[in-house]
Amino acid sequence: MSEIILEATYETLFMVIGSTFFAVVLGFIPAIVLTLTAPEGLRPNKVVYQILDVIVNVFRSFPFVILMVLVIPLTRAIAGKAIGTTAALVPLTISAIPFVARVLESSLRGVDPGLIEAAKSFGASDFQILRRVYLKEALPSILSGITLTMISIIGYSAMGGALGAGGLGDVAIRYGYQSYKMPYLIVTSIILIIIVQVIQSIGNYFYKKLS
Repeated sequence: MSEIILEATYETLFMVIGSTFFAVVLGFIPAIVLTLTAPEGLRPNKVVYQILDVIVNVFRSFPFVILMVLVIPLTRAIAGKAIGTTAALVPLTISAIPFVARVLESSLRGVDPGLIEAAKSFGASDFQILRRVYLKEALPSILSGITLTMISIIGYSAMGGALGAGGLGDVAIRYGYQSYKMPYLIVTSIILIIIVQVIQSIGNYFYKKLS
């Protein structure tokens, strides 16, 4: 049991950390575009903002289990297979990108408009304002959003176990539910709770430091 749980824990951490990294990298792009093209942004553009806003909302509306099935062809094309821990990175990342985009957009748009106006008065370019004002001032909030994203992905990865994603969710379903071995259900649940608490504690620590 210990070997199975240990391997499943490693698989869960691999999926969570890997998909969070890719989701944050890819989610930054729509977040920045939404921030810049918003009505009060540096480059307001109603058409671009509304189109991207609808796209983000549509992808956020898909339940993860349904999305995981819909992207099976894409998962096979990227990972070479549709099941397994590595393959699960694809649907996990896709499901997290719109969530990250919305969270980061909220963080960036929460920056004090007075600071942005002050930077403009000093002749700062849009890129300088984005890098030195938006990103710098929103960093604590961005980190908090990334922490929230990781915790959400933990839940997604557990649900992914029902479709062969591996990890603690897979162990809980195969050994705990299907084989009626209650200790597996209890242990996997406790480990997931501990992982969430550790991630949240680390996120809170750095949030306070940066704030």
